[in-house]
Amino acid sequence: MTAFIRQEALEKEREIQLKADEEFAIEKSKLVREETAAIDAEYEQKFKQAALSQQTTRSTVSNKTRLKVLSARQALLDKLFEETRTRLTKEAAISKGYEETLKGLLLEGLYLLNESKVVVRSRKQDKEKVAAAAKKAAVEFEKNMKHKVETTIDEANWLPADSAGGVFLANANGKIEINNTFEERLNLLETDALPQVRVTLFGENENRKFHD
Repeated sequence: MTAFIRQEALEKEREIQLKADEEFAIEKSKLVREETAAIDAEYEQKFKQAALSQQTTRSTVSNKTRLKVLSARQALLDKLFEETRTRLTKEAAISKGYEETLKGLLLEGLYLLNESKVVVRSRKQDKEKVAAAAKKAAVEFEKNMKHKVETTIDEANWLPADSAGGVFLANANGKIEINNTFEERLNLLETDALPQVRVTLFGENENRKFHD
């Protein structure tokens, strides 16, 4: 009887031990999974942060490079137009076709004003050429518009002697003015033609979705 009770106690002890070992194994496995998941989550977060940091750095470098390229291109364009201004100032007035150019500028101004009296400003050194060109322009204007126009050179307000040339027109009371100086025409050209000049020099902008 004593042996039976002892045997039953030993089996009960083994059963309790097995159950304890099983529960320990389950709890241990659970803890391992939780720790593994926590480590995975931590490294995933670090990986995402590293990827984001790398992307930000790449974007920053790309933007800085793009700005440098744009700055260099703009500097080249500015230099191009500045050299054109310098050449215009030196060469335009001494070219053989200067008087004919003046006539074209005057005629354009006369058409725009469409007045019977027009005051013309020019450089003092261009006085004779402007006077001759104004006569020719007036004749052509009268022929096309069917009414006469009287042009007067304003000898009290010459354009700067170091300017590139061209003419400045105004109606009799000075309220309407037409700036047809070479500097102004170049400014207009710079504004209007700049996109095409940029394409000619540097090609199409791949990032641009819309075109004029």
